Amino acid sequence: MSDPAFVLKDVRLSLNAKSGRVDILKGIDLTVAPGTSVGIVGPSGSGKSSLLMIMGGLERATGGDVRALSADLTAMGEDQLARFRRDNMGIVFQSFHLIPTMTALENVAAPLELAGARDAFDRAAAELAAMGLKGREDHYPAQLSGGEQQRVALARASAPRPKILLADEPTGNLDSTTGAVIVEALFDLQKRHGATLVLVTHAPELAAKCDRTIRIEDGLATEPARAKLAAE
Repeated sequence: MSDPAFVLKDVRLSLNAKSGRVDILKGIDLTVAPGTSVGIVGPSGSGKSSLLMIMGGLERATGGDVRALSADLTAMGEDQLARFRRDNMGIVFQSFHLIPTMTALENVAAPLELAGARDAFDRAAAELAAMGLKGREDHYPAQLSGGEQQRVALARASAPRPKILLADEPTGNLDSTTGAVIVEALFDLQKRHGATLVLVTHAPELAAKCDRTIRIEDGLATEPARAKLAAE
């Protein structure tokens, strides 16, 4: 049996605010099987995006243990975390985060070049074509629609063939029609590469497409019944 994609034990996150200490996550236990999809839902400010960032090594938990692909993220320094993400993770954000002075092709090729891939531009072109963006390779982000920019971001995340895909509200800045296209592309991408997908979303119908749903509320995690989720 393959090792879990993630194992979180008693993960906590506390922040210091002017009004005093704020406990965001109060002890999250979570195991994610490889190749599965998990939707993370919850009210605004519940900590679901913070949990995703902790899973990606982009934010430090203030307590507990975080393991990804059996690697102890809590024991890694920043350089080690950056290398681990480069080699194992693709991350998609709500705001695209494309480099405005680089073409779509260059944006997708960038992480491949950093990893030393000699065929970076060929692989980037193939990934853009798979996302329906053939012919748009030389366009800059400002010349692309929001949906096209998010597809470029998806292509960039998937081009290195990551074992793990993390997506934080990937349809949050898109209209419903364009968002549906992105959702289809995201799940197709996960299945094509056999990746583990962890997805933060406000949309119950999107979370319901995942194999599992985790609800974050009051700093704790529960796994609601599918029928209850669909009714929300």
